[in-house]
Amino acid sequence: MENLKSNVILDAKGLACPMPIVRTKKAMNTLEAGQVLEVQATDKGSKADMKAWAESTGHQYLGTIEEGEVLKHYLRKSSNDEATEKRHPNVINNEDLEKKIVANENIVIIDVREAAEYAFNHIPNAVSIPLGELEESINDLNKQDEIFVVCRTGNRSDLAAQKLADIGFSNVINVVPGMSGWTGKTTGINHK
Repeated sequence: MENLKSNVILDAKGLACPMPIVRTKKAMNTLEAGQVLEVQATDKGSKADMKAWAESTGHQYLGTIEEGEVLKHYLRKSSNDEATEKRHPNVINNEDLEKKIVANENIVIIDVREAAEYAFNHIPNAVSIPLGELEESINDLNKQDEIFVVCRTGNRSDLAAQKLADIGFSNVINVVPGMSGWTGKTTGINHK
């Protein structure tokens, strides 16, 4: 489970409802957009609470891992720019990418979401390269490959695709809308 990196860990163990949410709100305010918060709680009702709270505030509930008595909830702070206009010209929709996967075409899929997002749910065989680590991973990629870039909403993948195109990757395609609308096969901790 070591790939579940979080930026901040909040210890809410032993607290009864609604305290875990109260503490979570406070902790979330200190995070930067896109960062991941891990909340450790022992209140069994906290899972439903976290999910509902995240949905009502627009933050992203990634999932929960139970370790004995402790529930570890993973939340990602959303940013206001998650719906900005896309600029990378080459795009593909989820359905067309799914057809390529089913047809077993030799394609490369890069998932540029945070490692925790990827851990809970991703397209089989997609490679996890969080957007912030893209530069360090450039050498692992082949400029000749057809590369499909996916994130949650097509926004971070748009930035990643532009970055790759700028340094000479000629066959990069942004997947829109990405994982938020993905209905194909997935794998990960939460796999369907």
